[in-house]
Amino acid sequence: MKYKKIEGEKEIAFIIYGIIEVRIPKKVYYRFARKYSDKDIITYCPHKNVYNAITKRRLYYIAEENDIPIIGHTAFGLIDRGTNLIQVRPCTGCNLNCIFCSVDEGRSKTRVTDYMVDVDYLVKKFKEIADYKREKCKDIRIEAHIDGQGEPFLYPYIKELIKRLHGIADIVSTQTNGTLLTNKDIGELEKYLDRINLSINSLDERKASLLAGNPSYNLNHVVNLAKEIANSEIDLLIAPVWLPGYNDEDIREIVRFGEEIGAGKKWKALGIQKYIRYRFGRNPKGVKPMSFKRFYQELERMGKGLRLYPQDFGIVRCREIPRKFRVGERLRVKIEMHGRIRGEMLAFARDRVIQVTDTNKGIGDFVDVEIVRNRHNIYVAKEIK
Repeated sequence: MKYKKIEGEKEIAFIIYGIIEVRIPKKVYYRFARKYSDKDIITYCPHKNVYNAITKRRLYYIAEENDIPIIGHTAFGLIDRGTNLIQVRPCTGCNLNCIFCSVDEGRSKTRVTDYMVDVDYLVKKFKEIADYKREKCKDIRIEAHIDGQGEPFLYPYIKELIKRLHGIADIVSTQTNGTLLTNKDIGELEKYLDRINLSINSLDERKASLLAGNPSYNLNHVVNLAKEIANSEIDLLIAPVWLPGYNDEDIREIVRFGEEIGAGKKWKALGIQKYIRYRFGRNPKGVKPMSFKRFYQELERMGKGLRLYPQDFGIVRCREIPRKFRVGERLRVKIEMHGRIRGEMLAFARDRVIQVTDTNKGIGDFVDVEIVRNRHNIYVAKEIK
């Protein structure tokens, strides 16, 4: 365990792997320090608070021993949308602050909680879902796609996760903004990782920094990384978000760039994303979202093959794991954790996470709820008042 120790006025802080921040009151720390090493104190001290060192939000570290399910929420764990692709979300949090972010990540006004899932737990549950799908859908090729509400490469165990998923899934892919990856990482992962979906939203340094919401964004690093990936055994898909009025001409330049460096050896080279307004996302001033009809027409004008379909990536329908609750079902649950946004709390039942929205209940409270969403085993409930 790599950590940095910082002594404050009232607390001792340990920054673990550059992202997990454990804060322990000084009096408690020095009492434990007489008998235990720092590593033991970090692990076993009951009087501690855990935060995301990047976002400074409270952080829940979720392991199997905690009896916290990792199916049921969109922010962490595993998501099965009824295809051969299983989404793997190991953590939340981001080192950028993109002005169009659909989940308001980075320096957020709406996100109040972060989550991180133990790698052993993720791999175990992923295998269970993969085995179920292979049993129900013969000759299916399972893809593990590592994504999330944030930057997956902030996850301190990302390389181990990729390598272990490689032993279970037929295809392992991930999304990333590329800022935390190095050429050395690409060389280490090319035996285990099949595709990287890389976010590049402009090839103009000033505009790229603006879109990233971070003046220190290093476009040159990301561009060189794209070339390194294209020259490796890992397939490269460049995935810009098209913001009308911001990067219209940039999209065309990115298309040419992808062609020049040889992106998309096995799958499509470009995955241009339509900007969509979300209730809790960021909505840049002056951006008027295109309709889907116009968006697809514009892609056709730029070149054939820019519109993506599930079959382009071998994505096919496959039996979804059974749902545990029906819409309209009422039950009494205990609030166990803070939710991702204000007014949301989390409860657990039948090995699933339930998002209880618009509630003022606290940890340990019992509440009567009604399930209002169960699509893809993602459960949202309203408090019955």
